[in-house]
Amino acid sequence: MTGPETKAAVEWLTSVAPDPSACRWEWERNPQGIALLPAGRRWDVLILPGELGYPTLDVLTRLIDRPGPVLADFGESRMGFLVPPGTVSRWIGTGIRGCGQGTWIVVPYPGRATGGVRWLVPPDGSGTLTDPALLELAMHEAAGAAGSAREEGRRPGRRPEG
Repeated sequence: MTGPETKAAVEWLTSVAPDPSACRWEWERNPQGIALLPAGRRWDVLILPGELGYPTLDVLTRLIDRPGPVLADFGESRMGFLVPPGTVSRWIGTGIRGCGQGTWIVVPYPGRATGGVRWLVPPDGSGTLTDPALLELAMHEAAGAAGSAREEGRRPGRRPEG
């Protein structure tokens, strides 16, 4: 990210903080380089297990130039897709956690490596979010491809019975 993009991303992220200066201070002084920000104001977060999240992100990046911001933990066990506010209250998919109004998320400073979470797709400050319908379609395609791969992996050299 360039200097102006990082500045715009910081402004966009801190705009939801109860005290934007305290958020910036936390990013600068916290050894982990993270701050807690409330979800549900400018974005909700849909949290996918990593084994579904990474293939979903691959599908999304084939469909559109740039999805909305995406977070991942360093254990790569979870990924968070930033989606429009209110999405979590309408989401009915199973196995997906949501953070909306009344929840807080751990957010690293854009463009900086941190201790436990990182940006896979950092915010650019424009407010671009991932469309939930497109995310759902990408999840279905990713899950279908994974299922097909598992199916193929079970059958090498064997004919299915039946």
